[in-house]
Amino acid sequence: MSKLRLYLQLIRFDRPIGTLLLLWPTWWALWLAADGVPSWKNLLIFSAGVFLMRSAGCAINDYADRHFDHQVERTKHRPLTVGALAPAEALAVAAVLSLLAFGLVLLTNPLTIALSVGAVLLAAVYPFMKRHTSLPQVVLGAAFAWSVPMAFAAESGQVPPAAWLVYTAVVLWTVAYDTFYAMVDRRDDLKAGIRSTAILFGDLDRAITATLQGLVIMALVLTGIRFGLGVCWYLGVVAAALLFSWQQWLIREREPEACFRAFLNNHWAGMAVFAGLFVDSLL
Repeated sequence: MSKLRLYLQLIRFDRPIGTLLLLWPTWWALWLAADGVPSWKNLLIFSAGVFLMRSAGCAINDYADRHFDHQVERTKHRPLTVGALAPAEALAVAAVLSLLAFGLVLLTNPLTIALSVGAVLLAAVYPFMKRHTSLPQVVLGAAFAWSVPMAFAAESGQVPPAAWLVYTAVVLWTVAYDTFYAMVDRRDDLKAGIRSTAILFGDLDRAITATLQGLVIMALVLTGIRFGLGVCWYLGVVAAALLFSWQQWLIREREPEACFRAFLNNHWAGMAVFAGLFVDSLL
């Protein structure tokens, strides 16, 4: 296997779901901050930045988990786990991608640049949280949602209070769908000593994730009110609510494959909300 192919595997190039789940809320924020007409410059900067930072995060994650991944069926064939790549190579990939992302941020404004420090810190800290807390998904949510205040800062030069409502919605959403993801590996994680919300929630996992999803819908409705959005926004939110209901049906037996399908389905929920916002902005 060539080095390039290994590097692409390291950053999950063939598995874009993480990039998409980060991209949709970033676009929500850009469209909300710009009243439906974000600049092409910021759209390109943030879209490319999403890919670069998610890829860097995957490299850091594999470095942090290199001594655990061989104990988990889903991850035991990763490049670092099988020794195809050295730990230093993963760190180098993460550093290069992070620097490229920071170079893009330098094309924005001082407030966005200052906020980017938080993004880097959260991305660097998250992979190690599963050793120290049973709530690593909350840290991931904080990291994924950090693009929201950055997008507002880039488009409007400020982060209004309503932006934090969107931030909260994204954090709650991330915790819910990443709990589905953790439910896939729950048995292996218990053996390996890896901590997660799936393990913390236990038999209450379905009830808690459903509650989190309900809070996401509530936050999105409040977002529509605060930003004066129209009926298309709410139709997008309703579509997301229906998809959340479908995800709860999928995880009803807690089967790993079904939980993974529920996780993947969140791409469509994020797209549904964006589609509602996009059409609303056109009208």
